Amino acid sequence: MVSPCEHSFAGDVALAILSDIHYAGLSERACGDDYEFRAIANPLLRAGVHVYRHLFWMRHPTQQGLQLDRFLDTVPSVDYLVANGDYSCDSGFVGVGNPAAFESAEECLGKLRAKFGERARFTIGDHEIGKLSMFGGHGGMRLASWHAATQKLGLQPFWKLSIGRYLLIGLASPLIALPANRADTLPDEWPEWQRLRMHHLAEIRAAFDSLQPEQRVLLFCHDPTALPFLAQEEFVRRRLPQVEQTILGHLHTQLILWKSRVLSGIPPVQILGRTVNRLTSALHEAHHWWQFRVRLCPSLSGTQMFNDGGYYSAYLAPDAKHPARFVFHPMPR
Repeated sequence: MVSPCEHSFAGDVALAILSDIHYAGLSERACGDDYEFRAIANPLLRAGVHVYRHLFWMRHPTQQGLQLDRFLDTVPSVDYLVANGDYSCDSGFVGVGNPAAFESAEECLGKLRAKFGERARFTIGDHEIGKLSMFGGHGGMRLASWHAATQKLGLQPFWKLSIGRYLLIGLASPLIALPANRADTLPDEWPEWQRLRMHHLAEIRAAFDSLQPEQRVLLFCHDPTALPFLAQEEFVRRRLPQVEQTILGHLHTQLILWKSRVLSGIPPVQILGRTVNRLTSALHEAHHWWQFRVRLCPSLSGTQMFNDGGYYSAYLAPDAKHPARFVFHPMPR
C-alpha cells in the first residue's frame, strides 16, 4: 500500500472515499448468494446469469462484510470520510424499505459512524431506494425506502462540505436520473418522486449559483446515469470549469468505466427488455460524463474475475494552489 505521506503536503486535508460496500447483515446473509437467481423464471437465463455472477461479477455477494471491517482496520488517519452509496445487497430489490436490506444498511452505516462520527458524509445510491433486478425484472424504486433512507438511516440527499476554497457536494443520483427510471416506479408514487426531484435540483442550483470564482468543486454522485441530466441544467453547465472532479460509484470496476467510454453514443436497444434498454440508454448519453472529469471509486470488494476492489485517499490543499491528489488503495479479497 502506498504511504499517504508520499502524496500529501503540510496543511493538506485528507479524505477517505469508498463506494458500493454492499454489506449483508444477518438477514441478508440468510437469503443466500442465489437470491437473484431465484427471481429469474427462465431456466436458460438463470443459468447464464449464474455463469456471469460466478465468473465475472461476484460469486458470493452476501459474504463481503469482512471487506468493510478490513477497511476500518487499515484506513489511514483522515479528516473526513465520504461513502458514495449502496450500503446493502438490496436482496429484495426494493431498497431499505425491505427489513433485511434496512438491517444491512443500518449495520454498515453504524460501523462507519462509530469510527468517523461527524466527519462522515454519505451519498444515496440506487440500492438504498430500490431498482428493478437486472435480469428478473422484480422490484423497483419505492417511496417507503426513500423515507427509510432519509429519516431512519439519516442519509442526506444533498450535502455540502467546505474545505478552504474547495466545496464538496454530495448528490442523490436516483433523483437526478429519475426520468430514465420511470419504469422502476409505481404509478401512484410518480408525482411525489417528481416533487422530490424538483426540490433536489433547486438545492443543487442554489449551491452552484453561490459558488465564488476561486472555488473548486468535488462532486460525489453514485450513478453516472445522472450526469447527462445535470448537463442539461444551464446553472451546472456554466460552472463546469470549476468542477475539478466528479467521483462516481455504481460501476464497481474500472473495466466498465473504460467500456462505457468505448461504447459511448450507441443507440438505445428497446427490443431486449427493460435492463438492456436502461443500460444502452445510459451508454447513449455517456459522452456527457467526461465533461464532469469523472473518477470511479470501485466497489470495496471489486469483481470476481479481477479482484480489483479498494478505496481512495484524497488530499486537498485548502488554498487550492494545486489539484487534489488521489491515491488508490487496493484491497484484494
